[in-house]
Amino acid sequence: MDKEQLKKRVCEAIRRNFAETQALGHSIFAEPELGFKEVKTSAKVKAAFDALGIAHEDGWGHTGVKARLKGANSTRTIALLGELDAIVCRKHEASDPVTGAAHCCGHNVQIANVLAVARALKETGAMELLGGDVVFFAVPAEEYVEIDYRSGLRKEGKLRFLGGKQQIIAEGGFDDVDLAMMMHVNSTKNPNGDFTVGASSNGFVGKLIEYHGRAAHAAGCPEEGINALNAAMLGVMGVNAIRETFRDSDCVRFHPIINAGGDLVNVIPDYVKMESYCRAANVEALAHYNSAINRALRAGGAALGAECVISDLPGYLPLRPEPHFRDVLRANAHEIFGDANTVEGEHSAGSTDMGDVSHLMPVVHPWVGCVSGTLHGADYKVFDEETAYVKSPEVLAMTIIDLLWDGAEAADIICREFKPVFTKETYVKFLEDLTSGK
Repeated sequence: MDKEQLKKRVCEAIRRNFAETQALGHSIFAEPELGFKEVKTSAKVKAAFDALGIAHEDGWGHTGVKARLKGANSTRTIALLGELDAIVCRKHEASDPVTGAAHCCGHNVQIANVLAVARALKETGAMELLGGDVVFFAVPAEEYVEIDYRSGLRKEGKLRFLGGKQQIIAEGGFDDVDLAMMMHVNSTKNPNGDFTVGASSNGFVGKLIEYHGRAAHAAGCPEEGINALNAAMLGVMGVNAIRETFRDSDCVRFHPIINAGGDLVNVIPDYVKMESYCRAANVEALAHYNSAINRALRAGGAALGAECVISDLPGYLPLRPEPHFRDVLRANAHEIFGDANTVEGEHSAGSTDMGDVSHLMPVVHPWVGCVSGTLHGADYKVFDEETAYVKSPEVLAMTIIDLLWDGAEAADIICREFKPVFTKETYVKFLEDLTSGK
């Protein structure tokens, strides 16, 4: 059997198993869970691997599940990743009534894609013809949310880092992986679906911001108080005042929320807590703009005599897709989606912890247009399930076959030419230095 025949056989298996793939995606969608809490979702992944007879390890990053199919040789190992967690979107019709969690991020589709590819490679005996291994990795907590909660876990020694892939890197979960890939859903108006090969994206610094004032009767003696809420508002306005200095090419974003802003309307607020990110397109810009934002936030406190305490937390690194890896992906996307429906993509202001992985090994992170409405929004809906659950895993599986064919020659060339920014050890030290303020 030649490579093209193997691709055809694997794609036929993916199409044949559409109902199973779709059912898993729908089941995860119906029970969304937030990061590091994905107990039900993790159990579904393990059950799916068990049904396929694929051995797996659990407990990576608390809830992550890792499985492996071995090739005829183990020259190189490719990891196919899917994310377990949801976000909070209380107005989405499928949100959890208690937590507000909803899968309007599309991570349920990712997990279904991982299992679709695993099932097809296993059923067709494809691994016997491939010169490398495939790791199927369901990973937790890509959405960098509930910063206060996760910081508490970190203080308790239950986490080292706040993102799932960060945590798994530190635990050694990628030590036996040479390349990594995944997909993400995207909003589109194309009725046939489309495939964006993927581009770079922002990194960010996570921020916890506290303003400490002094309580007093809000009507009787406000002059005795120091209004922490007013200080916070001035701090945010200070950031707004320097936005004109943010260069467009640096793609800077700052978007705070207020977690605590006062207790009683007739008491001057003496404590305010905020969360935010400082996002930018590169590490140098992150450091520069984060310092400027901190200066503006502290100025809000100084204006009213309040104390401003800022805790900067290691966020995610900018995404650096590997160009030759993308070439292989692009060729397969053209075959499945057609030339007109395959696009290159532009730099994204959003962030992902796949960016951290991209500083250690070659990665790709394509976007598959199969969603109407807004990502992370209440109107989010997967409208093209064939694209989501058939065409998308076909491209991923075909790319794996190309990379691992002929003794994994293509994968080996990409890995040998790739220049990592970090080793695992230097990466962990870099994040820990950020945390300690060194």
